[in-house]
Amino acid sequence: MKTKYSIFRKIAFAEGVSFLVLLLIAMPLKYFAGMPMAVTVVGGLHGVLFVALAVYAWEVKTTYKKDLRWLMKAGLASLLPFGTFYMDREWKKEEAMTA
Repeated sequence: MKTKYSIFRKIAFAEGVSFLVLLLIAMPLKYFAGMPMAVTVVGGLHGVLFVALAVYAWEVKTTYKKDLRWLMKAGLASLLPFGTFYMDREWKKEEAMTA
């Protein structure tokens, strides 16, 4: 059975990938190739993943009794390119300690 922490980490990874695709592929396609639909599609997917990450970050915070600082770090990681990938090392260790 997957834990909330495991699901959170998977969502964080997908959100990080979608953010990079938005920044590095979709936006250049919009501005340099005249393809605004790329940002519409990838941006919508990224938005859904961002909201899912926020919801699951709250779930992890409440289920595993994390403090507000943990939640703020998770939020900051979602706003920075490569942030969720960087934090995943710490989250993986924390998840292992909860098992």
